[in-house]
Amino acid sequence: MNVLAVNCGSSSLKFRLFDVEPGAPLDSARSLGGGDIERFGPAARLRFSRDGRVEEFEEPIADHAEAVARALGWLATGATDVEAVGHRMVHGGTRFTTPVAIDDAVMESIQAVEALAPLHNRPSLAGVRACREVLGPAPPMVAVFDTAFHALMPERAARYAIPWEVTRKHGIRRFGFHGLSYAWVTARAAALVGRAPDDVRLVALHLGSGCSATAIRDGTSVDTSMGLTPLEGLVMATRSGDVDPALLGYLVRAEGVNVAEVESWLNERSGLLGLAGGSGDVRDLLTRERDDPRARLALEVFCHRARKYLGAYLAVLEGADAVVFTGGVGTHQPEIRRRIAGGFEWCGLALDADANTAVQGREAVISGAGSAIQALVVPADEERVIAHETAACLVRAATGGRE
Repeated sequence: MNVLAVNCGSSSLKFRLFDVEPGAPLDSARSLGGGDIERFGPAARLRFSRDGRVEEFEEPIADHAEAVARALGWLATGATDVEAVGHRMVHGGTRFTTPVAIDDAVMESIQAVEALAPLHNRPSLAGVRACREVLGPAPPMVAVFDTAFHALMPERAARYAIPWEVTRKHGIRRFGFHGLSYAWVTARAAALVGRAPDDVRLVALHLGSGCSATAIRDGTSVDTSMGLTPLEGLVMATRSGDVDPALLGYLVRAEGVNVAEVESWLNERSGLLGLAGGSGDVRDLLTRERDDPRARLALEVFCHRARKYLGAYLAVLEGADAVVFTGGVGTHQPEIRRRIAGGFEWCGLALDADANTAVQGREAVISGAGSAIQALVVPADEERVIAHETAACLVRAATGGRE
């Protein structure tokens, strides 16, 4: 089955076409080509890859509709049919805890929780509409949810200590995110340490523009840093992460603005950008930090928060088989990995300095030979998970739930 995996960001599109054998292992799907389109506007950046050949250029791309049309047009030049489409959805709320075939009712339900992930669900829905416009009604489409990986998180980790009746009325809980990334990380980390995915303890750190940490036991999330929305937890590129909840009300009164305005500050003007000014990109801040105290402080806060969660989740799991770095920053920035995971020898985690420095953008073990807890780098492959889950969902639907 040729499955197109579509992953829409606020002003970007990632896509890959896979030949998926339903029921086969997660890492067995064969990539038939894909790419990404970033920074929509008059000079969007396009990168397409197929059969080892990479094309990179710039051209005007106004929105998701144009991006999807451009991607599908490029795929068509390879004379490969798209038989199904899987879409990443960040927030599934309490209703969607497994992948689901997309129809009008599903679209409405996803849109209903848009307020909990405004930077993410809206672009994903735009991607669905754009695909349907280009491909027509024939190819089935499936929504695959980031929140689903955390659906079995124990109540002690999922609950907020707020009035019980408010929780029940509004379906409030800690949902967690980056689930597609963590599903892939779990499979690959288990293979690297020689254990089955359902028999491994991991602390996984997804570090990119958005950042989160997750404690994984036996293939299941038992705690995670993001909560009701993707704002909670680690410091991120533009998101604050954890703050005193009273800060919101204080700023509403002190600045004379409404709640929505402060929420936008916490989502779009805070994090590394808010601390350092000018940029929330870790690469820029590493270049600036020698001569810029604000950039240096931003990185210190970023790494300190991640170290806190790493230590906390080692305690939650009562030890771990491995600590795993993924996401753009986690995969490509050895110095950030060193600042976060260095100095944990007391609990059996010891980085190999040379191995860590040498690894950028590839899967590897970066812990020392005597380390009781392995340190791993596993590049994210959310699109592969999307394709795999899409095929499995369609098979279940066709066989009445039997695979």
